[in-house]
Amino acid sequence: MTDNVWGYQAESGHQPGTDLTGFKVEATDGSIGKVDKHSDEVDDSYLVVDTGVWIFGKEVLLPASTVVSIDPNEKKVSVGLTKQQIKDAPEFDREKHLGDRGYHDQVGTYYGTGHGGPFGGPMV
Repeated sequence: MTDNVWGYQAESGHQPGTDLTGFKVEATDGSIGKVDKHSDEVDDSYLVVDTGVWIFGKEVLLPASTVVSIDPNEKKVSVGLTKQQIKDAPEFDREKHLGDRGYHDQVGTYYGTGHGGPFGGPMV
């Protein structure tokens, strides 16, 4: 895991500038959807994943640190989360996402910078 939930892990294979839009997204227990949008901003990198019919069209915001590998040949992103962890994540809010730091803090807390998230608490 990275020290920053919003940064890619060094071993993920992430190459800055690579367009991940449309890549398939795989959880540890199966496919969850496709990348709808992504950001490569330093300390604010993320994927917005369209889950399609899997959880009724819900979009989820995944911090870059959840990405464990990127395969540009297969156009696939693997994340270190189960489908249930993703389903239980805070609802993606397109409006809050762009300007509400509290929303990013809430999502970051769920994904490991706080207690009780899928990664077991604060990152040190």
